[in-house]
Amino acid sequence: MENNLPKRKPNRLQGYDYSNPGAYFITICTRDRKNHFWNVGATIGRPQEGVLSAHGKIVESAIRNIPKYYPTITLDHYAIMPNHVHLLLQVHFEGGRPMVAPTMKRVIQQMKGYVTKQIGKPIWQKLYHDHVVRGEKDYEKIWNYIELNPQYWHKDCFYTHEF
Repeated sequence: MENNLPKRKPNRLQGYDYSNPGAYFITICTRDRKNHFWNVGATIGRPQEGVLSAHGKIVESAIRNIPKYYPTITLDHYAIMPNHVHLLLQVHFEGGRPMVAPTMKRVIQQMKGYVTKQIGKPIWQKLYHDHVVRGEKDYEKIWNYIELNPQYWHKDCFYTHEF
Protein backbone atom coordinates (compact mmCIF):
# COMPACT_ATOMS: atom_id res chain seq x y z
CA MET A 1 0.00 0.00 0.00
CA GLU A 2 1.42 3.36 -1.02
CA ASN A 3 1.44 6.21 1.50
CA ASN A 4 0.26 9.42 -0.19
CA LEU A 5 0.71 11.61 2.86
CA PRO A 6 3.08 14.55 2.42
CA LYS A 7 6.60 14.01 3.71
CA ARG A 8 7.63 16.19 6.61
CA LYS A 9 10.67 18.34 6.12
CA PRO A 10 13.37 17.29 8.62
CA ASN A 11 13.37 19.82 11.43
CA ARG A 12 16.97 19.26 12.50
CA LEU A 13 20.16 20.07 10.65
CA GLN A 14 21.15 16.69 9.24
CA GLY A 15 24.42 15.34 10.62
CA TYR A 16 24.87 18.18 13.15
CA ASP A 17 25.76 17.36 16.76
CA TYR A 18 23.41 19.50 18.86
CA SER A 19 25.66 19.10 21.89
CA ASN A 20 28.46 21.03 20.15
CA PRO A 21 29.56 24.31 21.71
CA GLY A 22 27.80 27.29 20.21
CA ALA A 23 24.62 29.34 20.37
CA TYR A 24 21.16 28.01 19.56
CA PHE A 25 17.90 29.89 18.93
CA ILE A 26 14.91 27.79 19.96
CA THR A 27 11.18 28.49 19.49
CA ILE A 28 8.64 26.25 21.22
CA CYS A 29 4.91 26.64 20.51
CA THR A 30 1.88 25.55 22.47
CA ARG A 31 -0.46 22.93 21.09
CA ASP A 32 -2.98 24.48 18.70
CA ARG A 33 -1.26 27.82 19.40
CA LYS A 34 -3.42 28.37 22.46
CA ASN A 35 -2.53 31.40 24.57
CA HIS A 36 -1.44 29.99 27.91
CA PHE A 37 1.32 32.30 29.11
CA TRP A 38 -0.03 35.86 29.39
CA ASN A 39 -2.97 37.02 31.47
CA VAL A 40 -6.12 38.21 29.72
CA GLY A 41 -5.71 41.79 28.55
CA ALA A 42 -1.93 41.66 28.25
CA THR A 43 -1.46 42.58 24.61
CA ILE A 44 1.89 44.26 24.06
CA GLY A 45 5.19 44.87 25.78
CA ARG A 46 7.62 42.62 27.57
CA PRO A 47 5.68 40.71 30.21
CA GLN A 48 6.21 42.27 33.59
CA GLU A 49 4.89 41.45 37.04
CA GLY A 50 1.26 40.48 36.72
CA VAL A 51 1.33 39.95 32.95
CA LEU A 52 2.51 36.34 32.98
CA SER A 53 -0.26 33.88 33.79
CA ALA A 54 0.24 31.09 36.31
CA HIS A 55 1.31 28.84 33.41
CA GLY A 56 3.65 31.56 32.16
CA LYS A 57 5.31 31.77 35.57
CA ILE A 58 5.88 28.00 35.56
CA VAL A 59 7.48 28.28 32.12
CA GLU A 60 9.67 31.16 33.26
CA SER A 61 10.85 29.13 36.26
CA ALA A 62 11.66 26.17 34.01
CA ILE A 63 13.58 28.39 31.59
CA ARG A 64 15.60 30.06 34.34
CA ASN A 65 16.49 26.65 35.79
CA ILE A 66 18.05 25.30 32.58
CA PRO A 67 21.60 26.43 33.56
CA LYS A 68 21.09 25.01 37.06
CA TYR A 69 20.44 21.51 35.71
CA TYR A 70 22.72 21.81 32.69
CA PRO A 71 25.88 23.65 33.83
CA THR A 72 27.36 23.53 30.31
CA ILE A 73 24.46 25.67 29.03
CA THR A 74 23.92 29.37 29.56
CA LEU A 75 20.63 31.17 29.05
CA ASP A 76 21.55 34.30 27.11
CA HIS A 77 18.05 35.65 26.40
CA TYR A 78 14.43 34.57 26.31
CA ALA A 79 10.91 35.82 25.72
CA ILE A 80 7.69 34.23 26.87
CA MET A 81 4.95 35.04 24.39
CA PRO A 82 1.26 34.16 24.87
CA ASN A 83 1.54 30.92 22.86
CA HIS A 84 5.24 30.33 22.31
CA VAL A 85 8.66 30.76 23.88
CA HIS A 86 11.93 31.99 22.37
CA LEU A 87 15.24 30.90 23.89
CA LEU A 88 18.80 31.87 23.06
CA LEU A 89 21.02 29.23 24.64
CA GLN A 90 24.76 28.62 24.50
CA VAL A 91 26.60 25.37 25.01
CA HIS A 92 30.12 25.79 26.33
CA PHE A 93 32.69 23.47 27.81
CA GLU A 94 35.35 24.71 30.17
CA GLY A 95 38.13 22.25 30.72
CA GLY A 96 36.99 19.93 27.93
CA ARG A 97 33.85 18.20 26.81
CA PRO A 98 32.01 16.14 29.45
CA MET A 99 31.51 12.43 28.80
CA VAL A 100 27.79 12.98 28.35
CA ALA A 101 27.04 16.40 26.88
CA PRO A 102 23.37 17.40 26.82
CA THR A 103 21.82 17.92 23.41
CA MET A 104 19.30 20.66 22.69
CA LYS A 105 16.71 17.93 22.16
CA ARG A 106 17.24 16.59 25.68
CA VAL A 107 17.22 20.06 27.29
CA ILE A 108 13.99 21.07 25.53
CA GLN A 109 12.29 17.73 26.22
CA GLN A 110 13.15 17.99 29.90
CA MET A 111 11.94 21.58 30.14
CA LYS A 112 8.68 20.78 28.35
CA GLY A 113 8.18 17.70 30.53
CA TYR A 114 8.71 19.69 33.72
CA VAL A 115 6.18 22.33 32.63
CA THR A 116 3.65 19.68 31.63
CA LYS A 117 4.01 17.96 35.00
CA GLN A 118 3.66 21.23 36.93
CA ILE A 119 0.58 22.32 34.96
CA GLY A 120 -0.98 18.86 35.06
CA LYS A 121 -1.77 18.56 31.36
CA PRO A 122 0.13 18.68 28.06
CA ILE A 123 0.23 22.14 26.49
CA TRP A 124 3.14 21.90 24.02
CA GLN A 125 3.16 20.99 20.38
CA LYS A 126 5.26 17.93 19.69
CA LEU A 127 8.23 19.55 17.96
CA TYR A 128 10.14 22.81 18.23
CA HIS A 129 12.10 25.02 15.86
CA ASP A 130 15.84 25.46 16.26
CA HIS A 131 18.45 27.53 14.52
CA VAL A 132 22.19 27.08 14.97
CA VAL A 133 23.51 30.63 15.38
CA ARG A 134 26.11 31.41 12.74
CA GLY A 135 28.29 34.26 13.90
CA GLU A 136 28.05 37.51 15.80
CA LYS A 137 25.77 39.29 13.32
CA ASP A 138 23.29 36.40 13.40
CA TYR A 139 23.47 36.37 17.22
CA GLU A 140 22.73 40.12 17.44
CA LYS A 141 19.81 39.80 15.01
CA ILE A 142 18.29 36.99 17.10
CA TRP A 143 18.91 38.83 20.37
CA ASN A 144 17.08 41.89 19.03
CA TYR A 145 14.24 39.77 17.67
CA ILE A 146 13.73 38.17 21.10
CA GLU A 147 13.97 41.56 22.82
CA LEU A 148 11.41 43.24 20.56
CA ASN A 149 9.04 40.34 19.89
CA PRO A 150 6.70 41.06 22.85
CA GLN A 151 6.20 44.66 21.64
CA TYR A 152 5.18 43.44 18.22
CA TRP A 153 3.01 40.54 19.36
CA HIS A 154 0.08 41.80 17.28
CA LYS A 155 2.28 41.46 14.15
CA ASP A 156 3.77 38.08 15.10
CA CYS A 157 3.22 35.08 12.80
CA PHE A 158 1.90 33.15 15.84
CA TYR A 159 -0.49 35.94 16.86
CA THR A 160 -3.96 35.04 18.00
CA HIS A 161 -6.15 37.43 19.94
CA GLU A 162 -8.03 34.71 21.78
CA PHE A 163 -7.16 34.42 25.48
